[in-house]
Amino acid sequence: MLDGKTFLAVIPARGGSKRLPRKNILPLAGKPLITWSIEAAKKSRYLDEVVVSSDDNEILSIAKQNALQVIKRPDRLANDTASSIDVIKHTLNIFSSYDYVVLLQPTSPLREKKHIDEAIELLVQQEADAVISVCEVEHSPLWSNTLGENNSMSGFLDQKLLNLRSQELKQYYRLNGAIYIAKTELLLTQDTFFLEKNIYAYIMPQKESVDIDTQLDFDFATFLIQGK
Repeated sequence: MLDGKTFLAVIPARGGSKRLPRKNILPLAGKPLITWSIEAAKKSRYLDEVVVSSDDNEILSIAKQNALQVIKRPDRLANDTASSIDVIKHTLNIFSSYDYVVLLQPTSPLREKKHIDEAIELLVQQEADAVISVCEVEHSPLWSNTLGENNSMSGFLDQKLLNLRSQELKQYYRLNGAIYIAKTELLLTQDTFFLEKNIYAYIMPQKESVDIDTQLDFDFATFLIQGK
């Protein structure tokens, strides 16, 4: 709780994953991937409840071992077409009495307790309805474009950009997948964390914004953790 506002954190973790099988329980630097998010959430000063939603008994067992509430999600929410919002709404059918819901995806193991708390503090300071974490993009999208069938680069870049150095380009940001916070009643009516208004960005460093989807992402996260 902060400033009289209550916060429910939801960690959604399916058992299946096509590109990196069983990724949510793969051992990352000595502990299952999901455990990194569980431990960060449990250390938060402001989260009132942390719930793990999963279709997988092994994942639910890990959550129980960490003294968390768990929800066994139905099969319709355990396939590739089920969205995070569907999972959140299913959770809120059971845990409905919180002012804000915080989505913590287990694929962001370098997101720490301080990031969760700073995002919540930002939300309260701004009197915001939603906060979503971002980080700087690695390369400016202004130096990107699509290619035609013959890979011609005619008109690939705006001519005004060709002689500019990267530091002269405007800074862009991208979603990093680590933290999503929204006022519960607005999320339920708008079906998204990207609310229509009164929404702010919480900026995280690139090195703590790894979002694990592939083996390369996993290896990179391992490298960064071992480097610490």
